[in-house]
Amino acid sequence: MRAANKASNELNILLTGASGGIGHALAHSLAARGHRLLLQGRNKMALEQLCNSLPDAHRHLVVPADLLDPQQRLELLRTCRSLPGGVDVLINNAGVARFALLGDTDDAAMRSILETNLLVPMALTRDLLALLQQSKQGAVINIGSAFGHIGHPGFSIYGASKSGLHGFTEALRRELGDSRVRVHYLAPRAVDTSLNTDAVVGLNRALGNHADSPQLVAEQCVALLEGGRSARRFMGWPERLFIKVNALLPSLVDSALVKKMPVIRRFAEQNHLQHPQGETP
Repeated sequence: MRAANKASNELNILLTGASGGIGHALAHSLAARGHRLLLQGRNKMALEQLCNSLPDAHRHLVVPADLLDPQQRLELLRTCRSLPGGVDVLINNAGVARFALLGDTDDAAMRSILETNLLVPMALTRDLLALLQQSKQGAVINIGSAFGHIGHPGFSIYGASKSGLHGFTEALRRELGDSRVRVHYLAPRAVDTSLNTDAVVGLNRALGNHADSPQLVAEQCVALLEGGRSARRFMGWPERLFIKVNALLPSLVDSALVKKMPVIRRFAEQNHLQHPQGETP
């Protein structure tokens, strides 16, 4: 049952991947607006440090869990269901990426990327849907990627997972279109975080790719949350143009990226040698 004394503008928000770069920035932006956060991640110490740095730290809850573990995910759901006031918003921010050519990507890496970036958000959304539907301000925000709309060499599995997340979000938005639950999708371009390896930074520099700060991504996410209706948003220029061109004239993008393959291959092979098991936790 929802708490009767809960302020009308205060939301209970489950934020996955809270201790990462985007998650950290999101936590601070949301806490500053007076929302109560459930901070999920795998590193309990990092989550506690984050929680202690937030305004009104005592109001927020640290919920360490490995989302790939069904039992730990079940415990997370039990915590959400027991929370006074329920859960109003789910932000599916947790994700992993790997910069590698397909031939250097083994089954374990494929499985980890697809499960973390696609299957877990789908399962969490499904399992929390009843709680979200009880809220007058229920919402789901899925954090995608420009690479889910522009197939980029070296990120084939990551791009496939984010493309699937977009497809899931689009269908869910329509499925819940006659309910009060809003469904949002945010697709950042490259983001400047400490998880980027030297090879990824080098690739972006060599190709002239721009990166946004986690704070800017957080601002865009909060803007979606505070909007009046379900929406999707793509970040960055010229990435937004490339997404449109790729949808209408993919052969042009094919040609442009094929010309860049020697550079992409060089940095991908460097990354594989330095991080053979993958570069993100």
